Amino acid sequence: MRSETSHRPGRLLSVDSGSNHSTRSQNSIRNDGSFRLAPAPLSPATPATPRSPASFKEVELDIEKPDESQVSSPTTSSAASTTTKNVVSFEKDDPENPVNWSTKKKMFPLTTVIVAVLNSTISSSLSAGATSELSAYFNVTNQSLLVLPTSIFIVGYVVGPLIFGPLSETYGRKWVMTGAFAMFTAFTLGCALAQSYAQLVVFRLLVGVPGSCAISVVGGVCADVYNDPLLRGRAMAVYMAATTFGPLIGPIISGFISVVDWRWTFWVGLIIAGMTWVPLVLMPETYAPVILKQRAARLRKETGDPNIFAPIEIENKGWKYVVLVVLTRPIRMMLFEWLVLFCCIYLSFVYAVFYMFFQAYPIMYKEGYGFNAGEEGLAFLPIGVGVFFASVIYLSWDAYLGKATAQGKTWTRTEEARRLPLACIAGPFLVGSLFWAGWTAQPGKIHWIVPILAGIPYGIGYLLIFMAILNYLVDAYETFSASAMAASGTARSIFGAALPFAARPMYENLGVGWACSVLGFIMLAMCGIPFVFIKYGDEIRANSAFCRELKEKKAKDEVAIVVTDEEDVEKNAQKFG
Repeated sequence: MRSETSHRPGRLLSVDSGSNHSTRSQNSIRNDGSFRLAPAPLSPATPATPRSPASFKEVELDIEKPDESQVSSPTTSSAASTTTKNVVSFEKDDPENPVNWSTKKKMFPLTTVIVAVLNSTISSSLSAGATSELSAYFNVTNQSLLVLPTSIFIVGYVVGPLIFGPLSETYGRKWVMTGAFAMFTAFTLGCALAQSYAQLVVFRLLVGVPGSCAISVVGGVCADVYNDPLLRGRAMAVYMAATTFGPLIGPIISGFISVVDWRWTFWVGLIIAGMTWVPLVLMPETYAPVILKQRAARLRKETGDPNIFAPIEIENKGWKYVVLVVLTRPIRMMLFEWLVLFCCIYLSFVYAVFYMFFQAYPIMYKEGYGFNAGEEGLAFLPIGVGVFFASVIYLSWDAYLGKATAQGKTWTRTEEARRLPLACIAGPFLVGSLFWAGWTAQPGKIHWIVPILAGIPYGIGYLLIFMAILNYLVDAYETFSASAMAASGTARSIFGAALPFAARPMYENLGVGWACSVLGFIMLAMCGIPFVFIKYGDEIRANSAFCRELKEKKAKDEVAIVVTDEEDVEKNAQKFG
């Protein structure tokens, strides 16, 4: 095959298979079910073809528990014939590899995904400030039914990550994002045009499902373009700040505009979504396996050689694989990966308490202090102030971490030491804010500004805990980070959808003080999780099937033998064979 200069085909792995020289006998299945394709010897009857550049390289394929009955075998004309598959890979400093992109080029897809996340998170709380108008228009007085437009949206977050996170690890980030956002836009229009309360609730669910896509994929995009943990952490910090501000903006928008017409609440959401389409269409693909797939297709067309493939093209991608492996990966990680499980539990409770505020604040400030809907929305702003302070704390830690890394400090090489100290700091802020708000919200005795300011420490703790734990999951699971994020998103959405239904009964029966105290005591118990991970996390990762496979992948990806002529190809074939 000729050398490509304009498109840099990268390294090529020759995989020869036939009845006498089949690679299948040399393949191995790991303990966790993943599949490793080993290079096969060249057939003596088939002379090697010189190519430049070329290489023999062991390729790690993400095939968990493969159904070998679906693995296609090369067609052979005779028992002695051999089919050679040339597998493309990135060269060192390859400009098409997302980790080698310029800073400006990396920022574009990251910013686009964060804007899509903002669309989703603003929409999640958009109906919270229009509850009175919706109640009057549709004649709905049941408090549980009035919670539905917000909670049913979060139910969509339960389903969506299980679909979009894994699919983005198979078909790429861009087209999964584009398809999901098209549905998000269409169903937002449906909300604005709903003719009954039932239609509105159904459309809110249908908006929530694709709305979760950006949240599921953003961690994968960060891992795609940043292989430096420090830079990846900063990108995740920006994402988390945007994610936190979104739900705070929603009630403010709806609280003030719904007095004109509740439908304008969703027209505004549709306008924001429309503006997001411009960068989304222009966003480049960031998932390296799919970029290699596009490169292989381009080379097949330009060279006329049908035996050029990307690693993802020779993986088992039958429908059984997609259904039984890809779509179940987040569930398997949540159930069998201790790190993912307990991170999900902690984040889920923090997230659920945040969404419980949308039901608790009307009791505390609208009914207690006499706020209107717009003023009640503004009561969420101190949480945003806390997010700002949390960003400062994070950047200070990031600077300290950068200096320690440059000095070669050994503790900077472990994920727990890099990420989890911020989670340890976050816990006291969360606990303190709940007790503060609960016991100072006393109309007629204590001014309203005092309990409202309790939102500042909650905002600090909320952002720090999410930045710490989500960065930890991305660092620990890298290639599988989208599935880990999907597991986290699904778990916290279950809590976020369910617990708000308990908010009003709990606050009315226990009172504001004791209701907040119950939440505070549960949060206090959660605070021990990051301390346990700091002590035992390295051992837990060592026993993790996913983490072991990732470690082996890194080791194998560093091994590449460049072959420039036929003699070296044959020598290396004998060496590997």
